[in-house]
Formats: sequence, structure tokens, C-alpha cells
Amino acid sequence: MYSIIVKTKLKPGKTDEFLAAMLPNAAASVRDEPGCHTFDVLQDREDPELFWLYEIYQDEAALADHKLTPHYKASRAVVTDLIAEQSVIRADVLAVNPAR
Repeated sequence: MYSIIVKTKLKPGKTDEFLAAMLPNAAASVRDEPGCHTFDVLQDREDPELFWLYEIYQDEAALADHKLTPHYKASRAVVTDLIAEQSVIRADVLAVNPAR
């Protein structure tokens, strides 16, 4: 499996707009994309304008497919202008521990 961890620092005052676009995208990704296994949205406790997206896909092709979906395109149309800085870590998933 393949994972990306997206670190996103928002412009000041843009948290509500970001979440209004990102949370539906995350939910639709897991619900509607067979190749998307996990899409978690994490918010820093000390800096509420700092987010991490933790996403696990079956493979890199599934991530490419994700970027073609209507929910991804709709969220990007909103969030792109809200972002001050963004970086991505790409990794192979070696183990997934089930939720309790």
C-alpha cells in the first residue's frame, strides 16, 4: 500500500472554510473510492491553522484516480487559495493496525 502525509498550514482565519471543503472530500474518498483505505484529517492542538492529511491508498494508481474524482476537484477548487504552505511525505505502508 501507499501513503501520503500532507502537511498544510493555512492562511490566518481560513480554518472553517478549509474544513467545510476537506471533511466532505475525506469522507467521500473512503466511502466512494475502493482504492482509498484511509483519509484522516488531523488538526494541531497548539496551532489550529496547521493540518495533516493522512491518506492510505492501495497503490500510486489509486492516488492518481483519487485526483480525478469530483469530490477531490471540488475541494481543491476551494482549499488551494486557503493554503499558506504545504508539503507532502510519500511512503510505503508496512503495517496497518486495526482500530479497536
